[in-house]
Amino acid sequence: MTDWANILINAGLTALYLFLAICVGLLFMGIARKVTARIHNRVGPPIYQNFLDVGKLLAKKSNIKHNWIFDFAPLFALAGVLLALAYLPMGGYRLLSGDGDLILLLYILVIPALGFALGAGASANPNAGVGVMRALTLMLSYEMPFLLVLLSLMIYYNTASLTTLLEKQMHSVWAIDVLPISALAADIALQGMMMEKPFDIPIAPHEIASGPLVEFGGNYLGMLMLYSAGSIVVETSLFVDLFLGGGIVLNPAVYGILAYVVNYIVWFALIFVVWMIAIFINAVFPRFRIEQAFKFYWKWPTLIAALGLAQAYIMSVILGVSV
Repeated sequence: MTDWANILINAGLTALYLFLAICVGLLFMGIARKVTARIHNRVGPPIYQNFLDVGKLLAKKSNIKHNWIFDFAPLFALAGVLLALAYLPMGGYRLLSGDGDLILLLYILVIPALGFALGAGASANPNAGVGVMRALTLMLSYEMPFLLVLLSLMIYYNTASLTTLLEKQMHSVWAIDVLPISALAADIALQGMMMEKPFDIPIAPHEIASGPLVEFGGNYLGMLMLYSAGSIVVETSLFVDLFLGGGIVLNPAVYGILAYVVNYIVWFALIFVVWMIAIFINAVFPRFRIEQAFKFYWKWPTLIAALGLAQAYIMSVILGVSV
């Protein structure tokens, strides 16, 4: 094959990989709407409704125009999520990798949120401004316990590489078995990262008319739906990679293509379970006020994460039982 043929094949596989990840996110969004409706004793829309909504929105033009920052925001947010998907292992496979990518991922995950915030702020809508303020405050809230969780993993496994972390879990037990306290803190932080109740304060449709989304419509809103779908896969996969071994149960070096098929099935099942836990909480809990969310995250989850960090330090440094 020529170099151009290899480039085209790799580009096609990359596009397919990211496309399937977005489709999984849209599917999860549809399942969430259906499950929430049944819990609330409603019928709810069909599971495939989000695919129809995205197709309809992308075919429309937005009638609201402000400035180039507003126009660029949906693309910026979607590009940031796609970059995060490329770095995250899904079923043991990933497009991009590198040493210290746990720290790199922290920076990448901020890109779409900040781009979204810039676009919403550029709309000059007061509801959007309130939503952005709430979103940034919430980010400052859940990042403290989440950083402590990452630090506990890096201390116990002596690595900041996701690839190394997955390999060590594959040849041993999952991190959730040895660091359950950190896993609990990470799951609580995950609820805020996904902005599900009780932490859906930045959107709050009945209070601030969906906040940052209030001015977006047509193809802009369609791209933001794709961004939301990708974010679901990113955030659930991150938890699975950190604490559930990335869903890797068979070594690809030994079992070949069979390992990838089995690992993807297990990965899909695990991220689905993580997502359903978040949706069940979302369906039964009322919304916090932003000051309540801030106080909550800097109190209980931070305390739990600090205990998990102490556990990791004692096990790895004092007792010397790290992997």
